[in-house]
Amino acid sequence: MSETEIKAGQDLYKTLDKGFVKLVEFMGGDQRAVDSARVSFGSVSKGTEQDRKLLEYLLANGHLSPFEHSVFQFHIKCPIFVARQWMRHRIASYNEISARYTEVKEEFYYPEAFRVQDKMNRQGSVRSGALDQEKLLAVYDKAIKASYAAYAELLEAGAAREMARMVLPVAQYTQFHWTINARSLLNFINLRADAHAQYEIRQYADAITEIFRAKMPWTWEAWSKLNEKKPH
Repeated sequence: MSETEIKAGQDLYKTLDKGFVKLVEFMGGDQRAVDSARVSFGSVSKGTEQDRKLLEYLLANGHLSPFEHSVFQFHIKCPIFVARQWMRHRIASYNEISARYTEVKEEFYYPEAFRVQDKMNRQGSVRSGALDQEKLLAVYDKAIKASYAAYAELLEAGAAREMARMVLPVAQYTQFHWTINARSLLNFINLRADAHAQYEIRQYADAITEIFRAKMPWTWEAWSKLNEKKPH
């Protein structure tokens, strides 16, 4: 996680240049998934070894509803273009800060380096030494500053916040609360921590992976064994 700083014991991960992932609430865990599965047979825990084997069996055979009883709530701060990819994961609940109700802060994502289009993957990008990074960053910075100056000018002239915001770019940082069950969270990690996902959202997925690993270690170990050939 080259751009992710882990705050040990705080469930807070600083991500990219100004973003973060924070665990707000957690309910359930590995044992909750076990108990939710065993209730189907009117049964209870059979001890650590058998319970862990049950989790492995559930994941391996696609019996995933027991994992829906463990729930994570996160507070996320990320660029808007990351958030729009994020919100494609619809089996979750979102509440996002509104630029209709609040004045937007001058907080924008500045990449460490620009990438070139990946010739093998049309939707992806790769690092390249052929780019004039200083020139590209100057162009980027000029556009960012001009957009925020226009936003401030529109507000000063009396334009409503909901209209002034239209000049702002998707590099602007946003914040939202995200509540999701463990089953859906594993799907998010599977897709967004993958090497084919965009670099920026992968930084967030990596942070969330660490939180999941800490809160549901049995499930994570079993899931990792099933997906050990995939990069996470």
